[in-house]
Amino acid sequence: MRKKRILIIEDDNAIRGQIEDAMLSEGFDTLTAANGIDGLSSAVKCDCDLVLLDLVLPGRDGLEILKEVRITRPTLPVIILTARGEEPDRVNGLRLGADDYVVKPFSLKELLARVHAVLRRSPERPGDVQVIAIPGGAVDMSRREIRFDNDQREELSEREAELLRYLICNGGRAIERREILSNVWRINPEAIVETRTIDMCIARLREKIHDDPATPHLILTVRGKGYMWAAKDGASC
Repeated sequence: MRKKRILIIEDDNAIRGQIEDAMLSEGFDTLTAANGIDGLSSAVKCDCDLVLLDLVLPGRDGLEILKEVRITRPTLPVIILTARGEEPDRVNGLRLGADDYVVKPFSLKELLARVHAVLRRSPERPGDVQVIAIPGGAVDMSRREIRFDNDQREELSEREAELLRYLICNGGRAIERREILSNVWRINPEAIVETRTIDMCIARLREKIHDDPATPHLILTVRGKGYMWAAKDGASC
């Protein structure tokens, strides 16, 4: 199993070095960027499991980076590191999808604890389970593709693949929409009054895996709670 990789986007050389040393000592791999342009490029292109993101950066602002990451890699965990301790900055970061918010100055021990906490509550990446069996075919998570026995194929978006995997990993358990928002969409459910986003994504998934929405047998609707994966031949995580 490969080590978890942490991307550190921080323009202060001393702080960036201290954080990198702490992450390496904890057993993580690291990538670093000293400005917003390089940081954004690494966040959307490189293989990493979590981003530590400073807000005030040369080139691109941290909140701009966060917005772009949420579009291109909606499930990538992000912890904001900043000297801005005011409530509006914390709220903006959380509304844009940050998983946590650490105000400078902070202890490295606290930061490591927060990194571990965010990684624990993050859904595992599709690479851990390559192929998931479904009736009449299989889902190739590495390719985000559904292949049916009749050679028909359907592509999954990154969000659809993450949601499907999260449901399967928690098969047999009714999962509330709030949990899905938090762990798949990386959205603070407290900031959302009402959303049909999950229901629309579920509808697309059912269509792609050929699960009749009138009488679904794979993705069940649990009234008053959310959704549950009920397939008996799916993979476990």
